Amino acid sequence: MATRNYQSIGELLVSVKTEFPDITISKIRFLESEGLIEPERTPSGYRKFYDKDVARLKHILRLQRDEYLPLKVIKDRLLTQEAGPGTMAGDRAAAEPEVDDGLAEPPTGLQMSIEEMSTATGVDKERIKELESFGLISSHGPDSAKYYNGDDYIVLSIVKDFFKYGVEPRHLTMYRHFADREATFFESIIMPQLRQRNPDARKLAAGSLGELSRASRKLKQALLRNNLRQYLTAP
Repeated sequence: MATRNYQSIGELLVSVKTEFPDITISKIRFLESEGLIEPERTPSGYRKFYDKDVARLKHILRLQRDEYLPLKVIKDRLLTQEAGPGTMAGDRAAAEPEVDDGLAEPPTGLQMSIEEMSTATGVDKERIKELESFGLISSHGPDSAKYYNGDDYIVLSIVKDFFKYGVEPRHLTMYRHFADREATFFESIIMPQLRQRNPDARKLAAGSLGELSRASRKLKQALLRNNLRQYLTAP
């Protein structure tokens, strides 16, 4: 009898769970529904995951975990890589600044229910509700059809790393308070640009905000490193 050279979805789950303990069958199916993975099917409809499918899934999960990239960006990157060496270099060079900035742009038009968001990010529904109660994310739409957007997706992908260390949603409110104060501070800086009647003023203001945001991120990282230097420096 020939050795089977593919895995079922249950076997796939077991094989990747060591590196990605939060992975679930629901998430694998969700990634398939979004077109990021395309396993073959048996005549009776069971999924068949070959080595290339396993490698692709792990690559997607690493991009989510390590770079906080939304699914749309991951899908575009995979399509670029599959287009071949001739196009990949140029396209990746153009896209690289976004990753270098440390935070991917949230996907526009994303609308997910709490169940879908939980599946996509691996954050428990109760945790999502708790984060919302502390103002770290916010649902949109009427009560009968509430959804979360791309900004919420990015936040959940980041705060998930805090949970590994026993951090609770209430502990993260200091970041929201700081962000509120920083937003007010930046607003006072760009208001003179917005008051101008120049049609390009809003574009200039957006550029200024981007530069201020990057400078702020670098300054916070430098100050944090200075404060923790005694622990980060090898003896």
